[in-house]
Amino acid sequence: MTVLLLDIVTSAAILFAVASGLMIILGVMKLINFAHGAFLTVGGYAAYMTTAQGLDPWLAAPLAAVFGFGAGLIVERLIVRPLYDRPLDAILATWGLGIVIGQVITLVFGRSVQFAASPLSGTIPLLGADYSAYRLAVTVIAIGLGLALTALLYFTRFGLNARAVIMNEPLARGLGIDSVRVRAMTFGLGAGLACGAGALITPLLAVDPNMGLPWLVNSFMLVLVSGVSFPSLAAAAMLLGGAQVVVSTYVSPIVGGLTIVVLAAVILRINPKGLSRG
Repeated sequence: MTVLLLDIVTSAAILFAVASGLMIILGVMKLINFAHGAFLTVGGYAAYMTTAQGLDPWLAAPLAAVFGFGAGLIVERLIVRPLYDRPLDAILATWGLGIVIGQVITLVFGRSVQFAASPLSGTIPLLGADYSAYRLAVTVIAIGLGLALTALLYFTRFGLNARAVIMNEPLARGLGIDSVRVRAMTFGLGAGLACGAGALITPLLAVDPNMGLPWLVNSFMLVLVSGVSFPSLAAAAMLLGGAQVVVSTYVSPIVGGLTIVVLAAVILRINPKGLSRG
């Protein structure tokens, strides 16, 4: 039972870290970034390349996040920004971008599965059980990430501007806020978070050109349920991710893989506003 509870907590933390980049882009830009899974895959390969070059595995996530932030700024400027007035086309553009990134990764690395070294190995005794040290470390990192993002949104000038854009973008522009710059920084931040999360989870998994697709689907459903709220996202990750772990453990991993999608659909059917509002 202890191991199951730890699996639920750590899985929720991983889901939160993976979905946070998608949520921040949707919140500020009102844009569903369907390239999120592709950015996560890029982060996975960044982790693989970092360890393959003999660098410290702890450098993988920061390096991937920095690369993702820069790539996100370029994508926003060249692809997304010209489509601000055509939101559906912008969404389709990110979908196409994700396909292109996947094909480029396949051309460079092939379709074979790769593995990245873990920064931590072994187990730690906790609550009477020996549990994966790296999964516990990822949980601590995810909690720190949630606190950092909350602080960014509520205690910085960027966060003030971003919240103004979320609430009323025309009024924010009228008050002198450069909404174009806010959007650019937001997309870069979301892409950086996706790449960093991809590097962070890769030691727990294998990396291949399609690794980001199931994470994209689960992240999308979590964000729909949680709305633009990090506390609600954490609650959704704990509720839906916990259910996925329980179903995978006691029923079947295949059925467990569908749990988040099914539960999200049920929650949205009962309350279209999800968990963020009653």
